[in-house]
Amino acid sequence: VTPVQRVCVSSRPIPIPLISSSSVISIMSNTPGSAHLNFTMGGLVLVGGAMGYFRKGSMMSLVAGVTFGGLLIGSGVLITQGEHFKGHGLAAGCTGLMTVAMGQRFLTTGKFMPAGMVASLGAVGLAYNVKKAIEWMPDKSD
Repeated sequence: VTPVQRVCVSSRPIPIPLISSSSVISIMSNTPGSAHLNFTMGGLVLVGGAMGYFRKGSMMSLVAGVTFGGLLIGSGVLITQGEHFKGHGLAAGCTGLMTVAMGQRFLTTGKFMPAGMVASLGAVGLAYNVKKAIEWMPDKSD
């Protein structure tokens, strides 16, 4: 049972669960190692998309960041739930699209930031997730 603290913001108290540091460590220690890259890349892509929007007003950066970042985080969730093949397959698709789209932009503009950086990180994520998807590929007899 998680302790709950009541906070009065309006006329009704709102329960807020308190999470101890030991429970966070317990949750993270149960996360398969292969999910960490996808969670990290998802967070970076989300933050990068938000930065593109707030710095340059680029709605496309925000939409792409939320979409691809969310899908990468979703792939990490699939992996933690034991759906390794599906999770790595989803991440491979996302990072492959990121690599192609931002790689083309890098070749057109010649600017490493952000296009070259995203294409490079996408290529690393693609290689890793394809390798892991092959490792977790279900047998054809299933």
